[in-house]
Amino acid sequence: MKNDLILRAIRKEPIERFPVWLMRQAGRYMREYRNLRAREEDFLSFCKNVDLAVEVSLLPLKLLGVDAVIIFSDILVPLEALGVRVEFLEGEGPRLEWSGKISYLKRYDPEKNAFVYEIIRRVKKVQDEVPVIGFAGAPFTLLSYLIEGGSSRDFRKTKLFMWEREYDFRKLMEMLTEVLFQYLSHQIEAGADLVQIFDSWAMHLSRSDYEDFALPYVSELVDRLKERFDTPILYFFRGSSSFIELLRDSEVDVLSVDWSVDLSIEALRTEKVLQGNLEPSVLYAGEETIRFKTLELLRSIPRKTGYIFNLGHGLAPDMEFEKVKLLVETVKTFKV
Repeated sequence: MKNDLILRAIRKEPIERFPVWLMRQAGRYMREYRNLRAREEDFLSFCKNVDLAVEVSLLPLKLLGVDAVIIFSDILVPLEALGVRVEFLEGEGPRLEWSGKISYLKRYDPEKNAFVYEIIRRVKKVQDEVPVIGFAGAPFTLLSYLIEGGSSRDFRKTKLFMWEREYDFRKLMEMLTEVLFQYLSHQIEAGADLVQIFDSWAMHLSRSDYEDFALPYVSELVDRLKERFDTPILYFFRGSSSFIELLRDSEVDVLSVDWSVDLSIEALRTEKVLQGNLEPSVLYAGEETIRFKTLELLRSIPRKTGYIFNLGHGLAPDMEFEKVKLLVETVKTFKV
């Protein structure tokens, strides 16, 4: 491909600048996205419309000049294949319904998510400029959505389920780990150059609970993928820096962290490639502040490679496109 900057950074090879891509880089803050979204009745139908999803996936490459394309989809897609009712209510986020009985969940058939693999193949076919990123939710994060029926402020139901119904908890986690292994394997076989695992809700766990109830399943998933493929794996989590210590010996290639982590310190503590971690709220500020905060972060990275610029979380729908473009341009003009 013409631009393999992100792959060279992951391999810790010499790079002329830090690569940049953004979580939720294709979204409602783009007028072009909103126009395409209006062509489908609901969000899941939008995700399953391969033609539209390919077009949406490519928008950030065309309009922002990012160094990687992440396919347009959602982490809840494989849960629907298990027989879980998944819907997205406007202004409220996802809602999930199922019987609550593990035995009632369907056996996962990866072909139920064939549209995801086709999106990857099509994106690879129509552009050879940058790598393509596939993705999935982590086992704990997907289980949290199952137990809570959506998002939550404190994930109390999930924690009580984890502590008081440990057998069922671990049975579900094992099932989800197998599902995600198949799901990500098919993405890689379809052509994904790297994959990111999103563990957004691990931040609600203490270090000991994370080590006992979440990390073993992430590690198993990553280990199994690494046994089969040499594709780089990125792992995104929010919250505690102490998780980085637990992940140092994992097979994960890249640790993607939020803005609560001091990258200038962690870059010296771990040999892992790091990704992140500008606070997204910076994009609500003026242009001068955006430039200053972006350059401040870049200058704090004590590495010449082994680092990927990103936000500490995803872009929000009410952000201004021109400010996002300014952010990307600022990163691209910073020489390492």
